[in-house]
Amino acid sequence: MTEQVIVALSTCPDEAVARRIAEALVSERLATCVNRVSGVASTYFWDGRLQDDAEILLIIKTTAARLAELEARLTALHPYELPELVVLPAAGGNERYLQWVRTGVSR
Repeated sequence: MTEQVIVALSTCPDEAVARRIAEALVSERLATCVNRVSGVASTYFWDGRLQDDAEILLIIKTTAARLAELEARLTALHPYELPELVVLPAAGGNERYLQWVRTGVSR
């Protein structure tokens, strides 16, 4: 069976944190590629108050098999008390690219 490719999303407070997390995840082969998208504005409730913050969005490409390890590492590296991690399955795409993602995180 071909391993399911997933896209995981997480936000970071600034570029330095985003880059450090992205580099760790790719270096440790928990992700094949991490895009860092600046200019994200997040509005949410936290500590009973409406918050509005600038953040960096991480778009993390990996496989379902690596998700548990990725989540543990993201949580260990992340400065937020409750790091965002939302996972979407890749329903399709360029099969050569998807295979590259699988190869990049294979053990």
